[in-house]
Amino acid sequence: MSKDRLIAVEIDDETLGASGPDAEHERRVAIFDLIEENSFKLTGHDRGPYLLALSQAERRLVFAIRDEAGEEVHTFILSLGPFRGVIRDYFMICDSYYDAIRTQSPHQIEAIDMARRGVHNEGSELLADRLKGKVEVDFLTARRLFTLICALHAGQARAAG
Repeated sequence: MSKDRLIAVEIDDETLGASGPDAEHERRVAIFDLIEENSFKLTGHDRGPYLLALSQAERRLVFAIRDEAGEEVHTFILSLGPFRGVIRDYFMICDSYYDAIRTQSPHQIEAIDMARRGVHNEGSELLADRLKGKVEVDFLTARRLFTLICALHAGQARAAG
């Protein structure tokens, strides 16, 4: 197997806070899928595979990366500012999607789901772009990481609200 991959992902439980069953399920699936298949090449380092700890501190996203032995490799921080609009849009469309599942026709659900995937893709592309020069990720890895970033952001929003 490639060394340029993640073998574990941890999310700061304090940052997450309580979440609903739909969001909790999405987060668990994203972590499972991410570990099963990902591409995570840390620029300037060849100590993979990697363990990733995601957290949020002072409105910033923290990526703490360790090697397989648990030794710290690199920690970098991304501003959440560029993500705020797409995350807000993603939460709004997710709320509409979960409501539609309960009350709308399959055709209406499909239309909302297509919009949801489109916004999710936009966030994934933004994340891959923001990681350039730090970490190279493929599209599916960026999608799953974006799901986890949304989970962290939701926890912070609840804690602030």
